[in-house]
Amino acid sequence: MKVNAVIFWVLAVFFALVAALYTGWSWMVSNQQLEQYAQRVGPGGITAGHPEWAGTVALWLCAVLAGFLAFYVGKSYKSQGGELPEDRLDANIDDGDPELGHFSPWSWWPIVLAGSASLLLLGFAVGIWITFIGAALTVIAVVGWTYEYYRGNFKH
Repeated sequence: MKVNAVIFWVLAVFFALVAALYTGWSWMVSNQQLEQYAQRVGPGGITAGHPEWAGTVALWLCAVLAGFLAFYVGKSYKSQGGELPEDRLDANIDDGDPELGHFSPWSWWPIVLAGSASLLLLGFAVGIWITFIGAALTVIAVVGWTYEYYRGNFKH
């Protein structure tokens, strides 16, 4: 994780440099365009140029996001109390293979839930009456997925 934190810090610095260059460049181009316009039309009411906002904001936010991720990954690395098996070169695959939970590979309920959720959202876009059908099917799918181990071949 330490390497990941360093990579994100490098990305944060890279995006900050690119954002600064982009902001300056777009500001310079905007000023040049305003000067050309003032030469053609006249200087009345012309103020200083401004940067191109969409790219400027996007690049600065990329730098901020990379900094946030680097900070979080660095703090996580310091608080985990040692190296994870994924970070060691001498680790085996089995070392980093904990129990992640119980999953049902044969369950059809996630597919039913996805279909009912899509009907629910389709109802907001097309017709409100479809929303009621989607909501009913969503409730049935959530209850079915929650209680699938309480009946049938797989009950506990």
